[in-house]
Amino acid sequence: MKNISIFIAVVLFSTVGYCQNGPRIEFEDADNTIDYGTTSKADNKVRSFEFKNTGNAPLLITRAESTLSSIVVTKPASAIMPGKKGKINIKYNNLTEGPIRKTITVESNAVNYPDGRVALRIKGEVL
Repeated sequence: MKNISIFIAVVLFSTVGYCQNGPRIEFEDADNTIDYGTTSKADNKVRSFEFKNTGNAPLLITRAESTLSSIVVTKPASAIMPGKKGKINIKYNNLTEGPIRKTITVESNAVNYPDGRVALRIKGEVL
């Protein structure tokens, strides 16, 4: 009887830990990465990281930026409601030839990432 009580207690505490209430951000791109592939200096169109709020509260993107000035990041201005989609636009100004390996840091109130921080990556090569 004691073993059954301990088992039930462990299951209940485990379940409570996985049932996080609040906004959850889920990105559609594999590994949160956009692959520019092989591109030219003139090809500086806007690419988007699309995501969905899979939680049960409004998702607020508080900050989205890169440490590199050649990347322009545009985040949603308003909160993304539960079940709705949003996107973060990235424009990489291809100024130099060579590989692209850059990271964009997104801060939000999402409960499924530590401190609500998500690292988004872009990769490719400029010819």
